Amino acid sequence: MVIALIVISYLVFSRPHYPQLFANMDKVGHLGSFFCLSLLTYLAFKPKWYLLTATLSIYAVFIELVQARLPYRSASVADFIADMAGIALFYFCLWSYRRYFRATKITESP
Repeated sequence: MVIALIVISYLVFSRPHYPQLFANMDKVGHLGSFFCLSLLTYLAFKPKWYLLTATLSIYAVFIELVQARLPYRSASVADFIADMAGIALFYFCLWSYRRYFRATKITESP
């Protein structure tokens, strides 16, 4: 989890040296990063949904505030929305996973 946080922080604060291979690649990166952070945080600590969401929301706002001060980066509400979408996608996947396994337990019972 700590390694993921360091890598993501490096990517969002460093000067971008990687090509934009497709439109909105940055947004996909934000969504994927926050999905992974949500998953790793959940697996490590099993926090309540509102604590995980609040903590990662604060980190997302922090990222945008720092990027607003960097001359080679810019802050974006769309990036924050992509971050929140990554958290929401994690919880949707978790809900789907749990629902699937509950359904299989019901059908496997004699």
